[in-house]
Formats: sequence, C-alpha cells, structure tokens
Amino acid sequence: MAEIHEKQLRIRYIRVLEKFFTRTVSLLKLENFDTELFKERTLKNYEDIKRVKAVDLNSKYLVDLIAFINKTLSYLENHTDSFEDERNTLLKDANLLQKERNRNSYRKDKHKKSKFDDGY
Repeated sequence: MAEIHEKQLRIRYIRVLEKFFTRTVSLLKLENFDTELFKERTLKNYEDIKRVKAVDLNSKYLVDLIAFINKTLSYLENHTDSFEDERNTLLKDANLLQKERNRNSYRKDKHKKSKFDDGY
C-alpha cells in the first residue's frame, strides 16, 4: 500500500513541475511579454509546487526541470531592467529541456538497411 502511495506522490509532484514548466514557457513566448505579469503569474504557479510534497527524482530530465524552475525563481528576484537576457536564457534552457524529454522517444533503427529492399 505504501508503494502505491509513493508512486502517487511521485506522479503528482512530476505533474506539478511539468505544469509549472509549460505555463512558464508559454508566458515567456508571449509576443507582448510583460515582466510584471510574468512575475505575478510565475509566483502564483509556484504556489502549486509548494502545496505538493517534494520527492527525490533521479532522471536527467527531471533534475534539469527542477534546475530550470529554480533558475526561473532566482531570475524573478534578481534581474536586469528589461528582463530580455533572462528571458532568452530561460527560453534556451526550456528548449534544451524539451529536447532532453523527447530524446527518449526517438530511436534510431539499428538495421534500417536490411528493412527496405526495392529490388534495385
């Protein structure tokens, strides 16, 4: 029974982290980006993370996800006036994070030469 509970906590924690990530990225990608609105919404989204019990995560993607969240929060406290550099850095990190997440779903065919033979 405790095993199921641990799994549920883990899944819930991961979902909250990913929800924060997607919301943050969509805010960063807005054409009419507003630093104050970004701060306000990001802190509001962070409240959701605080409500969930933190669980140890070991995969590279999830560790990087937590690092991204921490970086975002530190930028909220200390940032330049325009926030442009921070925004670009966060978007670049988000892109790398999405690549890391998707990396597992792309598999190279081991024997692609032997698969297709059109007779020529």
